Amino acid sequence: MITVRDRAMMARAIQLAWRGQYSTHPNPRVGCVIARGGTIVGEGWHERAGEAHAEVRALSQAGQDARGATAYVTLEPCSHFGRTPPCARALIDAGVTHVFAATTDPNPSVSGRGLAMLRDAGIKVTEGLLSDEAGQLNPGFMKRMKTGRPWVRLKMAASLDGRTAMASGESQWITGADSRRDVQRLRAMSDAILTGVGTVLADDPSLTVRREELGDIGESTEPSRQPLRVIADRDARTPTGSKILRGGNVQVFCASSTLATAPAQDLAALGISLTGVAWKDNGIDVAELLDALGELGINELLVEAGPTLAGTFISEGLVDELWLYQAPVFLGSTGRPTANLPLESMADKVQWKVLDRRQVGEDQRLILARR
Repeated sequence: MITVRDRAMMARAIQLAWRGQYSTHPNPRVGCVIARGGTIVGEGWHERAGEAHAEVRALSQAGQDARGATAYVTLEPCSHFGRTPPCARALIDAGVTHVFAATTDPNPSVSGRGLAMLRDAGIKVTEGLLSDEAGQLNPGFMKRMKTGRPWVRLKMAASLDGRTAMASGESQWITGADSRRDVQRLRAMSDAILTGVGTVLADDPSLTVRREELGDIGESTEPSRQPLRVIADRDARTPTGSKILRGGNVQVFCASSTLATAPAQDLAALGISLTGVAWKDNGIDVAELLDALGELGINELLVEAGPTLAGTFISEGLVDELWLYQAPVFLGSTGRPTANLPLESMADKVQWKVLDRRQVGEDQRLILARR
């Protein structure tokens, strides 16, 4: 029987896991609590890829008190050797007698093996405690393991009349400083940030996480790396002096026929990775793009792009979450729209449901999902 105490312990494990929200890429965010009765004797969370997993950190803190204790883990303990030894074996060797796992490993090739290893060792296993809450920790990891594609967040900053820039392209700044800090945290949560060459040419963005603008991140582990910056650029028009190219860690997706051209070779000479993919009349084949990013291990993709690329993602139903920052201003009827969507009738409208609504400084932030 699952008790109130069990729920409280798993809730604590989930709370711990969130401390890795900016730092575990490409690994999942995981938390673990080791308890004897109502007393916590060990806690841990996964901080960075290649470092100790949550279970190992919690067991290290618990020491000999782990023998005969119960472990609460937000994700099924791993059963294989990767960059670290299997956590299921660590729990067995420590003498834990009961393991609660909120979610199973979504990777079909390993799912259930960690729990089976525990059961084979005589450890009682309970699955599914606070599974919905734990699942929110790793939407990208879960999706990529199941579909091969990352979780897609489309970010927009718009006026009250739905404009993202003036007709001239001028756009800095629509939203306030609080929203821009919030976007920095959104970037830090992401494995990759995608934009189009049109945005690169118009705004010359860097698309980096700027620690000084993150604000207070509480007990979360500091981000230690920049997200992969991705440019959809069919003809390799990205200027070699662009800010986005500084510091490397950039992936350009262009047309396959472009790879042998001089502009593409100039980018390659800077150490930029280029990949050829298919293009359609309305732009890049975003489905193929997502498949390629999944193969690169990208769990969570943030799209910060102009109306053409944003419209393609929306029209093809490939947005998992839409993050809309709406400022209390009007930019006028000649301003640029949030997305190019050639809809002709009310029957064609694209409907969304609101997942979260809150005030961020003077702006309103909406998080939406497709109905």
